[in-house]
Amino acid sequence: MPAAPRPEDGFQPTAAVRRLLREARTGALATLDEDGAPYASLVQVAPLNDGSPVFLLSGLARHTRNLGRDPRVSLLVDEHRHGDELQGARASLKGRIERLADTGTARRRFLARHPDAEGFAGFADFAFYRLVPQSAHLVAGFGRITDVEGPQLLTELAEADELLAAEAGAVAHMNADHADAIQLYAMQLLGAGPGEWRMIGIDPEGCELMAGLDVRRLAFPRRVTSARGMREMLVELANAARGASIDSPQ
Repeated sequence: MPAAPRPEDGFQPTAAVRRLLREARTGALATLDEDGAPYASLVQVAPLNDGSPVFLLSGLARHTRNLGRDPRVSLLVDEHRHGDELQGARASLKGRIERLADTGTARRRFLARHPDAEGFAGFADFAFYRLVPQSAHLVAGFGRITDVEGPQLLTELAEADELLAAEAGAVAHMNADHADAIQLYAMQLLGAGPGEWRMIGIDPEGCELMAGLDVRRLAFPRRVTSARGMREMLVELANAARGASIDSPQ
C-alpha cells in the first residue's frame, strides 16, 4: 500500500477524493466482460447527495450487460486540467454498482449536470445506477499518492432529512433570485473566472456550481442539516463573497 502523505503536508486525501467526485461530469467506467477481461467505457456521472456516483445507463450498452453478470466496477475520475493532464489529481474507485429503484433525486441531480440527457432519460431501456465505493486510490502529485477507504468517501446524511427535502426548492430559488450571489461564490470564494454560474446541488457539507462544462465544489465551513441552517449558510457565504469582492484590488 502506498505511504500516506504526512499530516504536516497539509494535504487531506479524503477531501481531495470527495472533491473529485463532486466535480466530475465524466469518468472511465471499467466493467468485466464475459471472459473476465476488463472493459472500459466513457460515461457521464453525477453525485448523489452523499457523494456516491450515479450513472444513466442503457440496457443495450456493453458495460450494462457486463453489470448484469458482475456488479464489480472501477471508476476513474480526474480534474481535466488544461495543459499537462497528468499534473492534475485523479482517483480510481473500486466498488459495486446497484440499480436504483427510487430515481427521483438521482434524475434531478443527474440532469442538472447533464441537461442533454433529458431527451433519453425516460426511455424504457435506460436506468439509473449508483456506485457504492469500497475504496479509492488517489494520485494527486509527488508524495500525494494514497488509498482512501470507502466509508470515508461519502457525506453523512444522518439527521439531514429536512435539508434534503428543501434542496430542490433552494437550488431553484438561488438560481432564479440570487444569481448575483452565485457569481460571487464562484469568483470570490473559489477563484473561478466569470461565467453563467448556477447552483446544481446542495448537501450538508457544501454545494456545487456549474458554468458551461465546468463544475466547482464550494465546501461549507461547517456542517448544516436543516433548511434554516442551509439558508443561513448561503447568506453567510454571500456576505463573505461580497466582502472579498470589496477588498480585492480593482
